Amino acid sequence: MDKLEQHIESIIFSSEQPISLKDIKACLEQSMDSKIKNDLLEKAMEGLSKKYEGEAFAFEIIEISGGYQFLTKGAYHHTIGTLLKQKAKKRLSKAALETLAIIAYKQPVTKSGAEAIRGVSCDYSIQKLLEKELISIEGRSEGPGKPLLYATSPKFMDYFGLKTIKDLPKLKEFTPDENTIGDSAALEEVIQENPKKEENDNLKQEVENLPPTDEDSTESLSETIVEIEEIPIKETEEETIEKEEVEDVAEQINPNENEEEEKEDEQG
Repeated sequence: MDKLEQHIESIIFSSEQPISLKDIKACLEQSMDSKIKNDLLEKAMEGLSKKYEGEAFAFEIIEISGGYQFLTKGAYHHTIGTLLKQKAKKRLSKAALETLAIIAYKQPVTKSGAEAIRGVSCDYSIQKLLEKELISIEGRSEGPGKPLLYATSPKFMDYFGLKTIKDLPKLKEFTPDENTIGDSAALEEVIQENPKKEENDNLKQEVENLPPTDEDSTESLSETIVEIEEIPIKETEEETIEKEEVEDVAEQINPNENEEEEKEDEQG
């Protein structure tokens, strides 16, 4: 077929969203009133992809979100990003991004399910995400009240450059530092949070009976305590004078007491 690549190129260029190979074939067959073989169509797509891989073009054909679309190459992302920042009126809030992340990884999920993870209401965030067409309603849950189920939309896939939802970063790829907010709770706080008193008491007892983790450190600490106990306590000058005065007064009151004590010691 004459100029098949050019026809495919014009279809992809004119499509606002990624267009699948099936839709391209249907459009070509209807416009040309003839059947097109799949292998011929795939060969034409390969030729187009190689054509735009050259440095002469600032954009390329990428398979994304189950279809094909023209996208600028990575070398020009900074320039395009500057243009988009100038045109963008408002970004997604932090709350909306958190809600979107929950829906992306837990989809399909109910509003109450997202709120249980975030710990706050998601009404406003879900409303804004629906307005921006980043999420969509996928049906109703079988639970009580049959609440609505939310999932990411094709626009979400397109916006983040994902071919399938499996291309999302795995949760295990995030490091603990990035995924942890605040310091870990102290052991005493964990014990207090336990609603069962008996379990609390047992846990406290186990903690008290835990053996020292470092024997060398324990022995060193014991030796230090002994050394401290053996250090004589030095009296101040005022305390020494006061003590001598008290002894003198006691000797004047009972001068024979010391002599009697000495005799008793000798007899003993």
